[in-house]
Amino acid sequence: MPLPNIDSEAGPVNEKYDGASHRSSIKDDSSNEAARSASQTARRASVAALLRNPLIGMSDGEVLADVDAFVDSRGLGDSREIFRKGGMLARVQQQVNGYDRLDILSAEEKDWIRHEETHRWSQPFMLYFLVTLCAGSAIVQGMDQTAVNGAQTFYFEEFNITGVWQQGLLNGAPYLCSVLIGCWTNAPLNKLFGRRGTIFVSCIVSFITGIWMAAADSWYNLLIARFALGLAVGAKSSTTPVYAAECAPKNIRGALTMMWQMWTAFGIMLGFVVSVAFQNTTIIGGPTSPWRWMLGSTSIPPLFVCLQVFFCPESPRWLMEKGKFDRAWKAAKRLRNHDIQAARDIYYSWKLLEIEASERSGKSLWREFFLVKRNRRAAQSSFFVMFMQQFCGVNVIAYYSTQIFMDAGFERPQALLVSLGTGVVNFLFAIPAIYTIDTFGRRNLLLTTFPMMAVCLFWCGFSFLAPDQANGDPTQAKLGSIAAAIFVFMAAYSPGMGPVPFTYSAEAFPLYIRDIGMSFATATTWGFNFILSLTWPALVAAFSPTGAFAWYGAWNLFGWVFAYFLLPETKNLTLEELDTVFSVGNRQHAKYYTDSVPWYWTKYVKRGDVEPREPMYSFFEEEVKG
Repeated sequence: MPLPNIDSEAGPVNEKYDGASHRSSIKDDSSNEAARSASQTARRASVAALLRNPLIGMSDGEVLADVDAFVDSRGLGDSREIFRKGGMLARVQQQVNGYDRLDILSAEEKDWIRHEETHRWSQPFMLYFLVTLCAGSAIVQGMDQTAVNGAQTFYFEEFNITGVWQQGLLNGAPYLCSVLIGCWTNAPLNKLFGRRGTIFVSCIVSFITGIWMAAADSWYNLLIARFALGLAVGAKSSTTPVYAAECAPKNIRGALTMMWQMWTAFGIMLGFVVSVAFQNTTIIGGPTSPWRWMLGSTSIPPLFVCLQVFFCPESPRWLMEKGKFDRAWKAAKRLRNHDIQAARDIYYSWKLLEIEASERSGKSLWREFFLVKRNRRAAQSSFFVMFMQQFCGVNVIAYYSTQIFMDAGFERPQALLVSLGTGVVNFLFAIPAIYTIDTFGRRNLLLTTFPMMAVCLFWCGFSFLAPDQANGDPTQAKLGSIAAAIFVFMAAYSPGMGPVPFTYSAEAFPLYIRDIGMSFATATTWGFNFILSLTWPALVAAFSPTGAFAWYGAWNLFGWVFAYFLLPETKNLTLEELDTVFSVGNRQHAKYYTDSVPWYWTKYVKRGDVEPREPMYSFFEEEVKG
């Protein structure tokens, strides 16, 4: 579940943009609408060009003078020379080998910049220590989600919880708290405590509630503890990837922020592991007590994160936002191999913060979020992917697979073990997403995996209708078919609906309202997560497993239709291009892809020779004079 590319762009930097102002045109039948929005488009293009490189159009002398003013006003005068070099390097960093033409740099400094480009994974120990911290935070997140999968079969029995709505509320309580409170504590916690402090507070909550759940003496005590767990879920999921993104060099930022999804999947797998490991542990509490060990074990990973967090530097960007430039400079030097790299990144980030502040000045951000067409389209698309991350049905398996397998006829030890298999598949198939999400594309991943997930859920649901043996026990073929359908479903989910929603939401919004956009997106996903976990037991009771799985299978078909007709692609697009893409209305987008159906049919089904289809968006460049 990776988040924003904090440095400057919503998509990767295109090296062709050296000194260029990027313009875009849309194939639009309405010239009147184009004329009305011309001035707004021009302003957005100007702002996007500055965000792509805020030093665009500045001469060498102007950059050096700006750097001098920066270090004098921020108490960094002792490092003036290195910042002057860093400023010149920032100005040409998007040019191929631009640093080689800078006489101000020494041969050693040029060697370090060259090494950075050719050995992008050669980074200082502290950066990887910080990445380990973020991975640990993601593991906490995943483990908190799935340890309940095996535990519930025991605590339902111990507390005699038979009501389907009571069961659903108990399992979904963390996500109810997250959507109501947790997601909205992200901003105040970050403001008060910083990125590290927010992660620390979140993990402390996870540590305390893990012990609290294990010690609960009644179902309502357990409910309160699980509700409190939700205080950690929203803030942690919003802050940790941002912390990684703000501290990482731009050439590996995407890969490091994508690690959130991969290590969350690993934590999900660990939640299944502890269910298997503690299923026979009855040292305290008697035969139904294994659930206490399962839930209590979730306190171990956050403890390690809490012990590690303050050995890491704070985000330099956050420190600059708070005016603590001396600490930001020290933190950046710990996260880069050479001071020239740290100076470049500190100065460049500050210029971006200036532009972001000017964009926010005098605006009602919530008004901008809802009333600006470009932002509404981004919100609609973000809402869709976050909604479908839940209603594709994945968390039915994450939270209830053990009970599902027991309902199918597995014994509890077998059901716990097969559930572990789903976690292993989820983790393994999340790894390729680090590559495919930036090559195959977000929209294409969804269009490919939605039909696969739909087929798997229909397959699983109708497998429950297979005849049993004469003595009423399920056949091995029936059990195998149900397990296989769920395993294949998880394999299809992991590279598609797993990483796409958070990545898509993080890049869809303009920088100046990205905080609001991500709060909206995370609240959406945790809100529908709660609805899914609350309603699944009642859904099964009312419609049987066949009807319940068919329900979510149908939602995947809906997801494919919506993604095909209304979801824009965001892969490898700059901020300016994203402004253009999200300014296209639903009607025009749907018409283009409706008209494309015969072309796809001829090319891919009939294998005919067809002319290339005219793209919806046409991007071209115009050199800036002077």
